Amino acid sequence: MPATSLRHLSVAALAALGLAAASLSAATTAGAATPSAAADSFYSYTGSAPLSSFAPGAVLRTRTVPYHIVGIPTPLTAIQILYRTTDAQGRPSANVTTVVRSLTGDSSKAISYQSFYDSLNPQDGPSRAFAGNVSLGGAIADVEAGALTAILAQGYNLVVPDTEGQTADFAAGPEYGTDTLDSIRAATSLPATGMNGSTRFGLMGYSGGAIATAWAAALAPGYAPEVNRNLVGFTEGGLLVDPAHNLKYVNGALVWSGVIPMALIGVARAYGVDLTQYMSSYGKQLNGQLQSASIVDALGHYPGLTWQQIAKPQYSDPDSAPAFVSAVNRVNLGSAPTPTIPGYIAQGDGGVQEGTFGNPAGIGTGDGVMVVGDVRALANQYCATGDHGISYDQYNLLSHTETAVLWAPAAMTWLNDRFAGKAAPSDCGHIPAGNSLAPEHPAP
Repeated sequence: MPATSLRHLSVAALAALGLAAASLSAATTAGAATPSAAADSFYSYTGSAPLSSFAPGAVLRTRTVPYHIVGIPTPLTAIQILYRTTDAQGRPSANVTTVVRSLTGDSSKAISYQSFYDSLNPQDGPSRAFAGNVSLGGAIADVEAGALTAILAQGYNLVVPDTEGQTADFAAGPEYGTDTLDSIRAATSLPATGMNGSTRFGLMGYSGGAIATAWAAALAPGYAPEVNRNLVGFTEGGLLVDPAHNLKYVNGALVWSGVIPMALIGVARAYGVDLTQYMSSYGKQLNGQLQSASIVDALGHYPGLTWQQIAKPQYSDPDSAPAFVSAVNRVNLGSAPTPTIPGYIAQGDGGVQEGTFGNPAGIGTGDGVMVVGDVRALANQYCATGDHGISYDQYNLLSHTETAVLWAPAAMTWLNDRFAGKAAPSDCGHIPAGNSLAPEHPAP
């Protein structure tokens, strides 16, 4: 294909990647997950040796499948790897990643793309979509599968981990990070992928994928230093920084308030904590209903939902629930290490005020679900603790889904420059001030 055609394909596909956040219907025609997906034994480690005997990133099992787009097989093939990783509590676990080899055969560069599939159901992971499973909950991953041709068209290898792990621990950022880093370890240790320990990687993700990207970049120097040495940079948009702030921000929102119970379930599941002790009867009802929910089930389905409706009266202030405070502090990016690689961070600011149906929380505006002041604070924190080239773009008057459309091509352009060896630009010193990212303290 001529270079001009490749560029046109890349721009169109990257735009589609952004639109995937808003255009879910394209991948929902098949309805519920296929029975074969639920029964797929590939996802379970059944070896005789304990998982703890394998190093993080060790390959446990592989298979090759046709690369599917919205359930339709393509001429491309994907290598799927079951690998050893580490869960949120530091325990050995098994996870799956999908690798598609560069169309040009170049083994020197790859993009680790973190999907924003956002689900409490492991059946909705991107690996299932790439293997041909089409489901309502996996709609985003299905649409992304098509849009990611932009990365392949530019000569990159593509690596897409199931960032939430095999128990779908939604919003558990540190686990997203280790799953991502061990995915790279596995992909570069398997000869069939064509990659090796010298392959350079860029990290890329939006929204839920930004959670994985940000935590992977932060944890890499300590958790996977050999991976960190080969990272050219990270790019992320629509970022969750301080979940305690986001809870207050979407409290009572028309569209996004359904993520409140989803996040509570995901974090409780990841860290083995019981948050139902603080829940009202309605909260317990939602907790039971949404155990396998995806973002498709939550958006707009619970308009005006508040923490106060979910919690018992004595816990109307979230900070009065000690286990909740402990859990959200563990997933606060403001307390994570600073990445040692360049980064490009983008955030929309639709001017949406926090606390739409409650008292303003004093954390400012956002894109409808993510808090602008938190993202600016994190970027400034990275600048203050080690500026390796931090770029920050703020898209004013745009919502979370609208910002994705602009972020995707800008992110790929930024990564292309890093792979080309260009010095990373820095906006440090010019990024507006943000919110405090200090840990929450239990209310007296």
